[in-house]
Amino acid sequence: MTLDKARQGQNIEIVSIPDKIVRAQTMRFGISEGAQVQCHEKVPKGPIILKKNLQEIAVGYNLAKKIKVKLANRRSS
Repeated sequence: MTLDKARQGQNIEIVSIPDKIVRAQTMRFGISEGAQVQCHEKVPKGPIILKKNLQEIAVGYNLAKKIKVKLANRRSS
């Protein structure tokens, strides 16, 4: 599934980030392919707020439609 389909509160694993520039930016926050994060908040047709440890990152809706994710087995902080 893609990130825009994740539900608030779900723990997910990033499968792929297609854009090299975005991949480099998210890596600064410790979010890369294989990272487990929580879908902390969703704004309808707006950004998705991901939470990892004590950091939060907002991902725009159009970009979220391109990021592949899957449900994670373990809970992330």
